[in-house]
Amino acid sequence: MPQELILLLHPTFGALAILASVWVFAETLNNSEASQWRIRMVSLAAALLMWLSCLLGGYWYVRYYGADKALINAGPWPFAHGFFMETKEHLFFSLLLLSTYLPIAAFGLTAGRSQVRVLVLWVAAWIVLLGLSMEGAGAIVSMGAKLALLGKTITGMSP
Repeated sequence: MPQELILLLHPTFGALAILASVWVFAETLNNSEASQWRIRMVSLAAALLMWLSCLLGGYWYVRYYGADKALINAGPWPFAHGFFMETKEHLFFSLLLLSTYLPIAAFGLTAGRSQVRVLVLWVAAWIVLLGLSMEGAGAIVSMGAKLALLGKTITGMSP
């Protein structure tokens, strides 16, 4: 798989997992017998999409990120790696665990189980918040690489 495709699919699957978690949250707010199937299927989709995002991101990190890391650390935004990528490296486990747990909790949800409803709402909300944080951190890491490349291009063009 070309590395550019991985760079597109990784955040796309992550964003879709976030949207699926928002959907689960909204359906759970209006929890009824009619919404049970949707909550369960969309929670499974959220987990699958998050796993795909993490697997692709992990592959990218192991295979290609070393060069980007050196570039970012030598560029004008070394904090893009030093803080934001380091944060992503540690938070993704929590996000993956929550995404895996979401369908487990959702399959225990019925119209009369208010405690499980609250649990599903909290898990879905945390996935959305952590997922958006990961997306934002990824954008900053990407900008760190772009600025480093831009600086090298501009420096390389100077007489």
